[in-house]
Amino acid sequence: YSIVVPGVDLRALFAAGLFPGILVGLSLMVPALLVSKRFGWEGGTQPEGAEQLKVSETFRQALPALFAPVLILGGLRSGLFTPTEAAVVAVAYGALVGLFLTRELDLRDLWRLMGEAAVISGVVMLIIALAGIFAWAGTMLGTFRHLAEWIIGLSDNGVMLLILIMLAVLLAGMLLDAISIYLIMMPILIPVMQHFGWNPVWFGILLAMNIAIGQFTPPVAVNLLVTTEIAKIRLEHTVGWALLFVVTMFCALALVAIFPEIALWLPRVLGYNV
Repeated sequence: YSIVVPGVDLRALFAAGLFPGILVGLSLMVPALLVSKRFGWEGGTQPEGAEQLKVSETFRQALPALFAPVLILGGLRSGLFTPTEAAVVAVAYGALVGLFLTRELDLRDLWRLMGEAAVISGVVMLIIALAGIFAWAGTMLGTFRHLAEWIIGLSDNGVMLLILIMLAVLLAGMLLDAISIYLIMMPILIPVMQHFGWNPVWFGILLAMNIAIGQFTPPVAVNLLVTTEIAKIRLEHTVGWALLFVVTMFCALALVAIFPEIALWLPRVLGYNV
C-alpha cells in the first residue's frame, strides 16, 4: 500500500494498525469463547500424554517469538534499517532462534525452507509482474481515470461510496491475493480517496482489514485453504465456523471506519505524518 500510494509513511501505517489489530483480536475472541462454551470445548480433562505447562513456562518459551516484533518495530523506529531490510532481519532472527536457541531446525531444514521460499516468492513475483503490467496499461490508456470518475459520479455521499468500495474490495479479497488487489485497484481508488478527502493512512488500514476478511471468506478463501491444510481437515467443514469470525471482524472494521482515531491516534502521538 505504501508503495502504490505516494506520500504515505510506512511507519505511520505500522503504528495505525496496532489498535485495529488488537480490536480484531478481541473480536475473534468473542465467537471463540461463545462456541467453546456452547459445545463444552473450554477446559475439560487433560488429554492423555499432553504436557501441563504453567503460564510462566509458556511465556518463557514464547519470549523469542515475542521479541521479533520488538526487534522489527524498534529498528524501524530508530532508523536502524528500512522496511525491506526489516524483513531480512526478521528472517535471519527466526533462523538463528530455530538453529541455536530452540534447536528445532538444522542446516538441512534451513536449505529446504529456502527452496520452498524461493518457489513461493517466484509465484508471488509472477503475480506482481502481471498485475503491474495490467496497472501500467490501465494507467497509460486512461482506463483507471475513467473508472475513478465513474465511481465519483455514482454519488456525492462519501459514506455510501466508501461502503460500495469496501464491498468491492471484499469481493476482490475472496478471489485474489492482497498484492494483486493493491496493484490493480489502488490506481482507481486513489483519485476517489483524494476527491472525498479521506485520510490515506486510515483508508489503508480499512483496506488491509477488509482484504484480510476476504481472504477467509468463500468461495476461494485463500487463508482458509492454508489453515485447513495445516489442520488436515476439509475446507467445507470449516466454512460455517469461519463465517462467525467473519461477522465479528466486520464489526471491528465498522468501528474503525466510524471512529478513525482508533487507527490515527497512535501515529499522531508518535509524530508520524498522517
